Amino acid sequence: MEPQIDTAQLGEEIVKVLKTIYDPEIPVDIYELGLIYDVMVSTDNEVKILMTLTSPNCPVAESLPAEVEEKISKIEHVKSTEVEITFDPPWTRDLMSEEAKLELGML
Repeated sequence: MEPQIDTAQLGEEIVKVLKTIYDPEIPVDIYELGLIYDVMVSTDNEVKILMTLTSPNCPVAESLPAEVEEKISKIEHVKSTEVEITFDPPWTRDLMSEEAKLELGML
């Protein structure tokens, strides 16, 4: 029998991985940039990530969600991964963490 893993613990692992993925145009990871709106982990360890892009015309509109899905799918205990892109609400600089704003000289 497979050991049960806490969904909160798995969520923390997912966030760690998200912090290793960078927007190619901005030297900040996508989590601190505010591109991740929600990370949902079911009791069956199925993951759904709701994210956005800095703009609908973002040059990585196809590759960035695919990279997120690929990296999250490789985490032990994750059974499936779905990445959904939304532009509601649209991304703004206000969604960035203080750390990201500091990194970009915006504070």
